[in-house]
Amino acid sequence: MTYCVAIDLDEGLVFASDSRTNAGVDQVSTYSKMHTFEVEGQRLFVVLAAGNLATTQAVVHRLQREMEEAGSEGAAETSLATVNHMSQAAEYLGRINREEQEKHSEALSKSGMKGDATLIIGGQIAGEDPAIYLVYPQGNYITTSQKTRFLQIGESKYGKPILDRIIDAGTSLGDAARCALVSIDSTIRSNLTVGPPIEVLVYERDTLEMDHYLCLEADDEYLRSLTHAWDENVKKAFTDLPRFDWEHRHGRKDRGTRVSRRARRKS
Repeated sequence: MTYCVAIDLDEGLVFASDSRTNAGVDQVSTYSKMHTFEVEGQRLFVVLAAGNLATTQAVVHRLQREMEEAGSEGAAETSLATVNHMSQAAEYLGRINREEQEKHSEALSKSGMKGDATLIIGGQIAGEDPAIYLVYPQGNYITTSQKTRFLQIGESKYGKPILDRIIDAGTSLGDAARCALVSIDSTIRSNLTVGPPIEVLVYERDTLEMDHYLCLEADDEYLRSLTHAWDENVKKAFTDLPRFDWEHRHGRKDRGTRVSRRARRKS
């Protein structure tokens, strides 16, 4: 299992993913789930992957190969180097994903395994707005809306509450990146199949450059300070929650009882 999140903001895009691949309790490995594709000054894409590792690797390799071969003799008609809109990139990725799954579906099904992969693609093509899309194993896809500014794949339920409370279109890139890290940290605490290193990529709108990238190990000083601060502030927020009426009444009664007992002991 894995957990990846992409956030669409007025200022740009934020991507975050864990790096753990689990094929059983004794087969835990580390693989990046974040992949970047770029034509300098013209377009860039980030792909986050969850699901069957062999399928996702085949999809990523094919995306890279067809992008590099674009324009040469015998090259594929469509690639990330030739699409004109982000929606076309999502449609192209969906087709590649479906084709790679179908290559091994029969053999996998006989072994009781699935070759499904779910992906997120985001980025910007010059002259177009930045965007993110979630691409399903069947090849269809969805994008964000004004009310839903983020997309998740993998083990998403534990990290969703903080995103729901914090993220909107006007959230700053820095706040969104911190929110994504807290979202992944919350998931790691509740699910052993998600784990570091944690990758974070922040893209500033219209720059067409990937300047802000972090790969945080479990012992990274910033990650430790962030999670510690979050833990302490959550505990403080909890202790500061309003009390029930009966707690106040019991508190007054308990104080009176203690006074009476002390008076009886003195006498």
